[in-house]
Amino acid sequence: MKSSLSWLFELRGEIKQRYVLVLLAIGIGSILLVWSILTSGTVPMVPRGILPHPWRVLTSYKELLHDNDLVRNTCLSYALNLGGYLKALLWAIPIGFLIGLIPMFRGMFLQFVNAIRFVPLTAVTSLFLVWYGIGTPMKMNFLAFGIFIYLLPTIIQRINEVEDVYLTTVYTLGATKWQTFVSVYWPAVLSKLSDDIRVLTAISWTYIIVIENIGANGGIGFLMHGPTARQGRVDKMFALLILVMIIGVVQDKFFLFLDRKLFPHKYQLKDAAKGNVEMTLFHKIVDYTIAILFYFILATYVMLLAAELFGILGENIKPLTYLFADRVWVIHIVFLFIISNFGYAIFRKDKK
Repeated sequence: MKSSLSWLFELRGEIKQRYVLVLLAIGIGSILLVWSILTSGTVPMVPRGILPHPWRVLTSYKELLHDNDLVRNTCLSYALNLGGYLKALLWAIPIGFLIGLIPMFRGMFLQFVNAIRFVPLTAVTSLFLVWYGIGTPMKMNFLAFGIFIYLLPTIIQRINEVEDVYLTTVYTLGATKWQTFVSVYWPAVLSKLSDDIRVLTAISWTYIIVIENIGANGGIGFLMHGPTARQGRVDKMFALLILVMIIGVVQDKFFLFLDRKLFPHKYQLKDAAKGNVEMTLFHKIVDYTIAILFYFILATYVMLLAAELFGILGENIKPLTYLFADRVWVIHIVFLFIISNFGYAIFRKDKK
């Protein structure tokens, strides 16, 4: 007779919903416990110069906020991340569709696309320094290039993955090439591409930390390689690494939230397969928290934009420009896109 907890050790077994939060808490707690044991005592097993105590890492955030302007540097890195994605998408999507759909362009450039993936990005850093200097344009274009060379072949692959049944259906209905592109290729590729972008998020943060080491323009990478490295503050380095991980997880959840809003058809089959399975309290809390955070950030942006445009906080006080500096245009474009999509969704709903 099987134990009631035997499912915990099944190969590729499903985690029961009511245990999700418990297992997560145990996992985090075990990591912190081992970490504390290794770094506690007068003579810790691992020297604090190599691995600081968790409490020291936690308290270092106060210094980072007060002495290193952590909020502004985080905003600068995040704007750089979004800006790199915007530029990469603006290039990768049209070029990817041209090569993926048109035989002439596919024959001319596909092998080049396959080859460019092997370009070591650290080797082209000097080229971007020569082309753009050490400011924000260099960093954003370098990041965009790093994302572009991974995104372009992915788009071509997604075009090849479009199922023939959909194409046969539209051809049977007498669709033109443009109608086939708009009704089949475009939505099919973009809906899958959103998942690829989520995966690339982790890679993009690696490039950001590396490239922000060049020039004192701010950012989390600048803090890691600059003040904290010079002072030998390993606790601050760990605090910044944890911050990047938290930003990455939250950003991934936001992308998933937007993905559900923009491409709801992707989740219809998954939701139907679940049937009437009740969501756990943990999942409900996470979903509501993400939704509340999203609308809170949206409302905060609108208020800060109003303050900047109309001088509500003072004639020379421009909070968005202070936080994001010369990267503030990225934030405006992102929120304009989000607001436009939500407005369009409401308009379509009213029309129905």
